[in-house]
Amino acid sequence: MTKITAAEVNKLRQSTGAGMMDCKKALTEANGDFDTAVEVLRKKGQKVANKRADRQANEGVVLAKINNDATSAAIIMLNSETDFVAKNEEVVSLAQEIIKTAVEKEPGTLEELKQTTINGRTIEEKITDMIGKTGEKLILSCYEKVKGTKAFAYTHSNNRVASIATLNKENVSNIDQVGKDIVMQIAAMSPVAIDKDDVPQEIIDREIEIGKDQARQEGKPEELLEKIAMGKVNKFYKESTLLNQEFIKDSKKSVRQMLTEADKDLTVTEFKRLALGE
Repeated sequence: MTKITAAEVNKLRQSTGAGMMDCKKALTEANGDFDTAVEVLRKKGQKVANKRADRQANEGVVLAKINNDATSAAIIMLNSETDFVAKNEEVVSLAQEIIKTAVEKEPGTLEELKQTTINGRTIEEKITDMIGKTGEKLILSCYEKVKGTKAFAYTHSNNRVASIATLNKENVSNIDQVGKDIVMQIAAMSPVAIDKDDVPQEIIDREIEIGKDQARQEGKPEELLEKIAMGKVNKFYKESTLLNQEFIKDSKKSVRQMLTEADKDLTVTEFKRLALGE
């Protein structure tokens, strides 16, 4: 049997990030050959991934970041099975590598992001490697991006919710604070659209039907149901469209009023939000 030294085990551990015992086992299986041991560890990750494929992965890490010139931003969700693994430093570090790559390379889709390389390994392969280390299912489930005149990003301190947005102007006094307030508003209040006209018709129709059903159950006359439902839709607009929401830092004004106080033409052009468990 080939004798495996502590130095060899440590070298493999430094290269792959795998545990000491896993590295020793891999080197033993590979008869001390370093490259073969690396492949053994990678195959282990794939094997674990296959075993865990049917597991639920509802925990994880959500991160958002802007690019260097603040003209675009990206947001990603890397899911895990447990909160314990989601807080693992190596898992968080991998998520940070992924979001950094996303803003630098700007891939068009989630699948393109998965195939983007970091130090010679695709993101998908690096996730599989991490599965081998953690023993849990990990999946890059979401990737969104925005592009515009001025981009902003916000990640909540627990890495469970994040948001990105673009504004239509940049040469505005206190623009950085305004942008920060906007992405924090989006993260906290989860709007479905920027303004009333941006709400998909199917959502409006659903809210109207819900309003009618509620009024009917309350015994309201049939001829008043439409009017009552529209009143509820207007309430929905105020609660669920970004510009019409109450500003979380000052409920006496709307988000639209906050923006126009900074600049009469300032508005949000695009936003995205991701949160675990939603």
